[in-house]
Amino acid sequence: MSPDKRPLLVFFTSHRSGPARRMESLLAHIARKERGRLRVNKVDVDDRPDLAERFRVKQVPSLALVVERRVVSRLDGRATAPRIESMLEPHLDGAERTGAAA
Repeated sequence: MSPDKRPLLVFFTSHRSGPARRMESLLAHIARKERGRLRVNKVDVDDRPDLAERFRVKQVPSLALVVERRVVSRLDGRATAPRIESMLEPHLDGAERTGAAA
């Protein structure tokens, strides 16, 4: 099985952060909408401080877009759907949507 080449959106959150909790449904929607072109992982910084440090997370919520093992873009703080989509789109252009005609 070949490694998954889709970009990875890492959602750094905390159960103590109201803004992060409010973004969860938005991220779930984006994950469903772009499932053929994007992977989304949620990381609770309280449970995984090592990952928060590795990704230099200074606040939650934060998003980091990883392409070919490199962080290519990030958003810190609460973000709207248009801001997230603007961040993602340049990196998703080459990937096909699930169910799209080839």
